[in-house]
Amino acid sequence: MAVCSTCGYCSTGCNFTITTSPSGEIKVAPNPDYPVNKGTSCPKGFLHLEPLKANDRATKPLLRNAKGELEQVSWDAALDAFVTNFKMIQKKYGKESVAFLGTGQLPTEELALLGCLGKFGMGLVHGDGNTRQCMATAAKAYKLSFGFDAPPFTYHDYETSDVLIFIGANPVIAHPVMWNRIKKNQQNPQLILIDPRKTETAAKVSRHFPIAPDSLLTLLYGLAHVLIANGWLDEPYIQNTTKGFDAFRQHVAPFTPESVSNKTGLGVQDIFDLAEIIHNGKRVSFWWTMGVNQNFQAVACAQAIINLALMTGNIGRPGTGPNSITGQANAMGSRIFSNTTSIIGGYDFLNRDHRRKVADILGIDAGLIPDRNSMAYDEILKSVQKGDIKGLWIVCTNPFHSWINRSWFEKTMKGLEYLVVQDMYHDTDTAKHADLVLAAAACGEKEGTFINSERRIGVIRKVMDPPGDALSDFEIFKRISQAWGCGDMFSEWSSPAAVFEILKRVSKGQPCDISGIKDFDMIERCGGIQWPCPEGLNDFAQERRLFEDGRYFHDDGKARFCFTDVEQAPERTDEAYPFVLLTGRGTVVQWHTQTRTDKVDTLRKMHPADVYVEISSADAERLGIGQGQWAVVRSRRGEVRARALVGGKVKPGNVFMPMHYFETNELTFPFFDPMSREPSYKYAAVSIRPE
Repeated sequence: MAVCSTCGYCSTGCNFTITTSPSGEIKVAPNPDYPVNKGTSCPKGFLHLEPLKANDRATKPLLRNAKGELEQVSWDAALDAFVTNFKMIQKKYGKESVAFLGTGQLPTEELALLGCLGKFGMGLVHGDGNTRQCMATAAKAYKLSFGFDAPPFTYHDYETSDVLIFIGANPVIAHPVMWNRIKKNQQNPQLILIDPRKTETAAKVSRHFPIAPDSLLTLLYGLAHVLIANGWLDEPYIQNTTKGFDAFRQHVAPFTPESVSNKTGLGVQDIFDLAEIIHNGKRVSFWWTMGVNQNFQAVACAQAIINLALMTGNIGRPGTGPNSITGQANAMGSRIFSNTTSIIGGYDFLNRDHRRKVADILGIDAGLIPDRNSMAYDEILKSVQKGDIKGLWIVCTNPFHSWINRSWFEKTMKGLEYLVVQDMYHDTDTAKHADLVLAAAACGEKEGTFINSERRIGVIRKVMDPPGDALSDFEIFKRISQAWGCGDMFSEWSSPAAVFEILKRVSKGQPCDISGIKDFDMIERCGGIQWPCPEGLNDFAQERRLFEDGRYFHDDGKARFCFTDVEQAPERTDEAYPFVLLTGRGTVVQWHTQTRTDKVDTLRKMHPADVYVEISSADAERLGIGQGQWAVVRSRRGEVRARALVGGKVKPGNVFMPMHYFETNELTFPFFDPMSREPSYKYAAVSIRPE
């Protein structure tokens, strides 16, 4: 038997042919006909079903007993504990005393059910997802600039651009399949990287601009200044399709090449050269990921990138666009359909008409839909710290490892009266602290859809049963709804396929309209389908980009030039902490907190077991730190040991540690972008010394 299914790791959305023999042997091969990966894969993708075989899978629910130990219980006992404890907390402290934290790793249909169950069924006003840690910035910037969270590009733009500018992105290891698409480009393109660190991508591009870590927004405004000063603009596009350019022109007037050079560490000629490259390109595309999204002025930086595309007319045409490369497999599904940052389908919690419309579609009382937005992830945690939230439900994420300034997180979680963790493993850093663990199935053991970076909906298929009594997250949510007493509200939500039909109705008429998609089989036949796909659409071309007609999603159809003042980094270096700590992806073979990839021997052997810190040769020599020697890295929040990796990847004054290691977030500085509330993982002041 053979099925085609989409990988559940990153946002690329690769598709694989999975063959099961009569004896149960499973073989995985990249699908050569799928328009995303075209028969290629990264190592994680080839082995994406291997973590399902780990011996520490959660096979039954676990409940903490009177001795403080987690012991296996039946699903009836687990659901009773879930409902009894959370309802008791709500009765004692109010409805808002329980919250949930979700993910970008679940299928869209499960995310939709979780959000509607939590918000409408259980009365939880506050719920957010771990996509807040990676994609909140891009979503906010797109909403403000375009009127909707709408990445405009398609992967074919990688192959048709004549200038590709990567900003805070390292696709060679973070998105290698996308990099393969870039290598197919026949336009002899210029590849440009803007990044403080000499990454693996820096070694492959035409030109690398190694800016100071706190200077990105200054550089972007400086580029706009040079483009304007030289008249290198698409005046008709600005006039016909945008608003706010005159104010933006005034805003960037002080950002002369000389002042920008002083801030960024780049030469004046470098700044002029980069602006001229943008001007001379016929099809210029801008690509960013966490180096922008996790910046301390993250949304402002993303908006500045969008502004460069708008002012030069590099949008809506093949090979162009301000293009955010998403992080998780279904961050896009989470952003639109999870009921966290908006009502399901991209509607506004604050809009009475929107609440009524969604309620009518779902057949529920509009009064059940909150009339205000949820607190963001960091605000939920601060509410836990203050004692206002006493119960927390964490689904398919591992924040005891991944959250910024994680020691604070661990201390804060001790203030909870009840913690429920729903995961495929019983021993994650987070599950170890739970009062109740709900044993969940994984991708490969259930069905649904993911939405990738280019808005392409892909199908995941079940190829094996989950171990023991583990259940799909969908089934867990359904059972919780029954136990909570709101099961009738979700009677139509009988399966992922049935929920997809509901999502079609909810999305109809929205920018993310998917009402023209018949079913999962149609998605497979088309090689995935990009939204929007409204009812009546006859063109199911595999590559479709947004804004080809110059019309945006604001009421007047025009895009906005958005901008703000440049601020100082929230934590400064000084004599005691003279280095800037950079963080990011360290290897192509590991994924986020290594919760799954560390279960695979082949992948584990392909990266260093010990946490390491990159330091420049000059700094290492001055401090007496040798190659491979243990060093002590200290911030104002904690201290860790790491092996020194001495070389030229970081400039003097900077150090780098990969995000995959548990130790790294002992050091990170807890600052959150004021508009997106995304954590700023990319800048912290530290010291380093030999052990």
